[in-house]
Amino acid sequence: MLRITELRLPIDHPPEALPAAIATRLKVPGKDISRFAIFRQSVDARRVGAPSFIYAVDVEVKHEAELLQRFAADPHVSAAPDMTYRFVAQAPAGGLKTPRPLIVGFGPCGIFAALVLAQMGLRPIVVERGRAVRERTQDTWGLWRKNTLNPESNVQFGEGGAGTFSDGKLYSQIRDPQHHGRKVLTEFVKAGAPAEILTLAKPHIGTFRLVSMVETMRHEIEALGGEIRFEQRVADLLLQDDPAQPGMRRLRGVRLASGEEIESHHVVLALGHSARDTFAMLHEAGVAMEAKPFSVGFRIEHPQSLIDRARYGRHAGDTRLGAADYKLVHHASNGRTVYSFCMCPGGTVVAATSEPGCVVTNGMSQYSRNERNANAGIVVNVSPADFGGEPGDPLAGIAFQRRLEARAFELGGGNYEAPAQRVGDFLAGRPSTQLGEVVPSYKPGVRPTDLSTALPDWAIAALREAIPAFEKQIKGFSLPDAVLTGVETRTSSPLRMPRGDDLQSINVRGLYPGGEGAGYAGGILSAGVDGIRIAEALALDLLAAEASHQP
Repeated sequence: MLRITELRLPIDHPPEALPAAIATRLKVPGKDISRFAIFRQSVDARRVGAPSFIYAVDVEVKHEAELLQRFAADPHVSAAPDMTYRFVAQAPAGGLKTPRPLIVGFGPCGIFAALVLAQMGLRPIVVERGRAVRERTQDTWGLWRKNTLNPESNVQFGEGGAGTFSDGKLYSQIRDPQHHGRKVLTEFVKAGAPAEILTLAKPHIGTFRLVSMVETMRHEIEALGGEIRFEQRVADLLLQDDPAQPGMRRLRGVRLASGEEIESHHVVLALGHSARDTFAMLHEAGVAMEAKPFSVGFRIEHPQSLIDRARYGRHAGDTRLGAADYKLVHHASNGRTVYSFCMCPGGTVVAATSEPGCVVTNGMSQYSRNERNANAGIVVNVSPADFGGEPGDPLAGIAFQRRLEARAFELGGGNYEAPAQRVGDFLAGRPSTQLGEVVPSYKPGVRPTDLSTALPDWAIAALREAIPAFEKQIKGFSLPDAVLTGVETRTSSPLRMPRGDDLQSINVRGLYPGGEGAGYAGGILSAGVDGIRIAEALALDLLAAEASHQP
């Protein structure tokens, strides 16, 4: 088949317009096209008031080889790649003699590592510090509705990971030459996601659907011989020196907080970006890690109708387009970069802390995206040089986050309400004493205040410069009654655990750091892809050890 990209049609085009556009693009009669399938559909809203659909299609057509030769210099016509997923290994028929692989954490990275290992017959064990997704949902609502935090079961910890309480975005800009992202999307559809996620350029699922999907995937892992254990926190690694490699140690298993030890020579660390106590334990155990940049800022809320009008003009509200989104970047005069992060059309701002005495915000949308407000993180880059503390301390970014989150808790009144400020007041440098027409969605509630002390001075200066600049791209962005809610600090992991080409830790054999927590992903899709890559690398190493009888 051929793949054709960048086919542009108006949003109100009739169904027959797409095959006609394919024939025109290839300069062939329509009867030469046997069939076609939409690979990707996106919305181009760069021209305000004149949005269009952009298609990528896979086409079965006569004289394919001749057409490929004719369009050899055209980057938008090529052979369609084979995206079929193929397992790299299978467990021996008699089962394993070596200990089973172990996965720590059951977010997207852990789920897909466990699923692929189970599909290869390797019967993984998963330990997750939080609770199963439905019990976890109740705990999360306990914070949102009753100001009660469960430090072990919340937006960050529990089955499904942090992505469960988000927009359920399923797109990424990672390089994916093996098409593992297609495997992720296909498994999600099998678990109950709408089939449209396979074709939309910016697919999303929403929290309610994710809950049942995660349960379905867990049941498949268990049916294939895997084991998932909730409310099991890893407290230590069981390590020994590797005599064959000076300075290298080898993993023998883990010790849980209960005192139980689990033997395993292949452990996936799929911790997520907020497992701070586990990061500290790993650092104490000598696992290689380093501080890395991330970003901090606020959530900003506007009426969704304002964003729709600014992006779609007279087409605002058209159901074919859905709720409009945006992506913004500003390079501030003080050298900082300010950008929109995790934009949630028709969504809500949610409480996302995992530690007592801290306030953290995030964004979430349901599949319908029909809530009153649009929200996005407006964040500023920070680097290890900004963290303070001892030079080279890999945990310094965590301390930096905690200081900001504790300050937000204080500004919000000390009861998990969040500090908030009208955009007009923020830009004018005056405290907010009340809010205006934009009603903040954050639960358990907000407290109007002055956010200028919630972040470092350089971050506040960059944000005050960026918001008026964003107004030039999104009319109404600097709406005086738009609401800023603080703070957004968990944009990505504050550290990275270096790993080799075999995806193992550079100084602990058998340890596979992965996903967001290890600094190798930035969302559901990329974390799932990393989980698959790790499962493949682990399986090959485990079966090689099995074949050589080297446990």
